[in-house]
Amino acid sequence: MVGIDSLVAADGRWIVKQYTGKAEAIRNAGRETVEWAREAVRLGAGEIVLNCIDRDGVRQGYDLEQTAAIIPLGVPVIASGGAGTVQHFADAFAAGASGTLAASVFHDRRIAIGELKDALAAIGFEVRR
Repeated sequence: MVGIDSLVAADGRWIVKQYTGKAEAIRNAGRETVEWAREAVRLGAGEIVLNCIDRDGVRQGYDLEQTAAIIPLGVPVIASGGAGTVQHFADAFAAGASGTLAASVFHDRRIAIGELKDALAAIGFEVRR
């Protein structure tokens, strides 16, 4: 599995960022996101966690366009960054994501994990119990 921290640049390109754990350490990796994902798969990555860092924590929904651009590479893609509602999770799965990652909506108790699973199952998505 490879984790990719991606950001939408001012010119609209998706670019990879490094050292994103500390604001003062973040830097450009010198790669475009889809190019790096393609290379990672070629090198043997069997799954990609795509963290769209400009969406992270804002609860406005996953970057579905960017996620959809990675899905054709043929490995499972976990969407990360942006979950704020149950519908956001459903939208990511409908776009082809194999899984979703979220944190603040659970930490802040905005969505209960059990309720999310129930809602997704009711829509028709497979969930682990």
